[in-house]
Order: sequence, then structure tokens, then C-alpha cells
Amino acid sequence: MSTIYILWLRQIKRYLRSRSRLIGSLGQPLLFLVALGFGFGPVYQKAGEGSYVLFLVPGIVAMSILFTAMFSGIEIIWDRQFGFLKETMVAPVPRLNIMIGRTLGGATVATIQGLVVLILASLFGFHPVNWVMLPLAIIAMLLIALFFTGLGTAIASLLSDMQGFQLIMNFLIMPIFFLSGALFPLKGLPTILNIVVNLNPLAYGVDALRDSLIAQTYFGLGLDFTVMALTSFIILAIGSYLFTKIQI
Repeated sequence: MSTIYILWLRQIKRYLRSRSRLIGSLGQPLLFLVALGFGFGPVYQKAGEGSYVLFLVPGIVAMSILFTAMFSGIEIIWDRQFGFLKETMVAPVPRLNIMIGRTLGGATVATIQGLVVLILASLFGFHPVNWVMLPLAIIAMLLIALFFTGLGTAIASLLSDMQGFQLIMNFLIMPIFFLSGALFPLKGLPTILNIVVNLNPLAYGVDALRDSLIAQTYFGLGLDFTVMALTSFIILAIGSYLFTKIQI
């Protein structure tokens, strides 16, 4: 347990010490929020759907968590290249504990990132419809973070090249984000697109955040949390197995 705690704390300290990373990771979500929220706001309102900023914020929060969680896997490659991973892996502790500590640390950092974006969104007029549901939103953020941190870890465990990891991440992240319903309502989609959205784990995370924050849902909160919990467990199991098989 001490190994898990140390690695968890190390991930958080590394994030908090990197001010440029903290500020830079906020730039894209805020740009999307301002440009899309106010740019498409009048069109969305004329369609009779209300405030687009309120609709958009849960998706932008999920996007921030997605990017931060996935790219936490790059630290595995970084540590492998500079020898820190080898020192950690040869320690007399189970590799599973090392993976759990790193994953919890990355997921915590991603959740903090999502909370920061949510707080900043209040500057643009966003507010939860029911504050009582806010703890459920935080749980949804954590589940999203756990899934995508586990996915990033699984991919990084198979690679030793940082450029290759970045290419794969960019290939995965943008389709996952744009086909999650973060930017558009899911009702009335074409059949093929609807199938793709239903297979996208992030779609359930976005829907859970949207239901918790602004009381709008497509799948239903029960299904959202069930899918997120199951997929997070599966991907963490896969990530743990691949991490224990890393050759150093």
C-alpha cells in the first residue's frame, strides 16, 4: 500500500509543479468553450434547445479529463527512456502495485483538471441545475479518468517510442471526443453514427456529467455508471497485465 501511495503522490506533485503543463492543458478546453459556446449559442437557442454553453460544459469537462488521462501514459515511456521506470520495476514490490499507484495518480490529476475547467466555466455563466448532484458528477469524472488513464497505460506498455505514442493517441483521442456527444445532442442521429456513439465509452461519461450537472440525459444515469464501471474495470485489468509484461 505504501508503494501505491508514494506513486500516487508523485504523479500529483509532478503535475502541480509543472505550471506550464497546468496552464497549457486549460487552453484548449477554454478555447472550445468560448468559441463554440458563444459562436453556436444563437443557433442552438433559435432551435429551441436553450443555452448551448450549459449543454457544452459537461462535454468540455470530459474532453479535459480525456486528454489529461490519456497523455499520462506518455510518462511511462519517458520514465523508461531515462531509467526511472527500471529502478521502480526492480524494487521488491509487485508490479501490479506500481501500476495501480501510477493509474490512481494519473486519474486523480485528470479529475482535478476536470474540476478546474468546471470552476472556470462558472465565469461564462455555467452553474449546475442541482448542486446535490455534484458528487455524482465528480464520481463520473473519476470513472472517465480511470478508464482513459488505464487505456493510456495499456498503449504505453506496448510502445517504447514517444513519437509513436503521440501519433496513436491523436488517432484515438479526436474520434473518441467528437463521437461522444460532447458537442451535439445524440437524439436523431443517423443509424451508423448512433451505433458508433453507443460503442464509445466516453459517450456514457459525457451523458452522466450532463445528467448530473444540467439534468439532461440520453442513456440514463444508471446505464451510464454501469457501463463506465464495467469498461473501467476491464481496461484497468488489461492495462495491469500489459504493464506487468514490460521488458526493461
